Amino acid sequence: MSLIQTPKPAPTPPTAPSPAGAATGADAERPRSGPAALLGLLTAAGGPRYAAALLVDALGTGLLRPFLLLYGIGVLALDAGTAGLAMSAGMVAGLLVLPLTGRWIDLGARSLPAAATLLVRAAGSVTLLLADGVAGFTAAAVLLGVGSQSWPATHAAVVSTLTEGRTRDAALAAGRTLRNAGLGAGALLATLAVAGGTGTLQLLAGVTAAACLLAAGLVHSLRVSAPAAEAPSPEPSAATAAPTTGPAPASTTDPALRRITLLSVANLPFAFTFDVLEVALPALLVLHLHASAAWSSGIFVGNTVLVIALQLAVVLRLGERSRHTVLATGGIALTLSYLGFWAAGGLGGTAAAGAVAAVSVLYTFGEILYSGSGTALVAATAPPHLLGRALARWELSMGVGRALAPAALTALLAVGPGVLWPVLAGATLLSSVAVARLRPRG
Repeated sequence: MSLIQTPKPAPTPPTAPSPAGAATGADAERPRSGPAALLGLLTAAGGPRYAAALLVDALGTGLLRPFLLLYGIGVLALDAGTAGLAMSAGMVAGLLVLPLTGRWIDLGARSLPAAATLLVRAAGSVTLLLADGVAGFTAAAVLLGVGSQSWPATHAAVVSTLTEGRTRDAALAAGRTLRNAGLGAGALLATLAVAGGTGTLQLLAGVTAAACLLAAGLVHSLRVSAPAAEAPSPEPSAATAAPTTGPAPASTTDPALRRITLLSVANLPFAFTFDVLEVALPALLVLHLHASAAWSSGIFVGNTVLVIALQLAVVLRLGERSRHTVLATGGIALTLSYLGFWAAGGLGGTAAAGAVAAVSVLYTFGEILYSGSGTALVAATAPPHLLGRALARWELSMGVGRALAPAALTALLAVGPGVLWPVLAGATLLSSVAVARLRPRG
């Protein structure tokens, strides 16, 4: 039976507990690891058409950031500061649109918002081709930012509608594996485009627009939606009971949504994780340890390879563990890695660079645990009628953290590594404790 036409069935009432260690429900058919499992999970939520759209998103994610800046500088002759400011405006615009995307999802929409994000990204690429100055470049950056920021929430909503339980977690992990592969492939394409000159950059923009347009059509053709769930109404007291008509309004004071809001706040230090790899470590190695830039490049490549190779396998291996526990454990691993970077920096010379590279393996393990459990935890915790808002709040905290990270990390590192790493470790440890305490009791 195709999963494309029929969303997952409503969960049945809980039955008597099974014996310890026995799998029940959706978890009883947990997928195996390996290339076949990756391919199967990529097509589980939406079939080959949706898998093709995921591939376009993965390549576009790896391509857009370096490609967009290079386009502004190389084709439109903008200075780096102006191009960077326009890109920041695009990121902020995307964050502002996220709450609206969440409410759209809560109306029952699934494939349509996902298709819209790709369509907006295609419009951004076309605008980039038509741009002849700062205004056009800024408009393109805003469209690309809106499409890119809203995509993770819409994608998670589609997957959550077509899969459930640990299969949903694995499908989300498979998408992230593909996304990380796209980061590397997109960066390589951007590098080749630079070597080919401005004409190649324009060709790349046109190809990106066409690919996103095609992917939007594929996603929209799935026609996946979900009934707009009604918020549960509290039992009225005898003194205040009154007849009502129509569906109950979706309550944003739902206890589960409040818990997700607190989780999203705790997520802010976690969101710095990715810029540690892209900003803090290169600056530490080159500016403070005076090591070759090849060290930071090697660490980045190693991190990407490990995430691609291990992300899905780790999610499947830890399928029996609480998502709160896995997320908190990821934070502890990241905390220890930050302290390890601090200690490694004190060695000096090549030994320090080698120690940083060794500690980066622990950092990558923490990143895998974090990225493999965060969105899955939100999707599993959110009430059905508030799934969109819950995912939007989580992605909003991710976007805000990533927007703040470059400035905060470089400012702390400017004071000294002895300030950066303890502050980062302390904040991440506090977040890990908060995540553990937010686990439902009983």
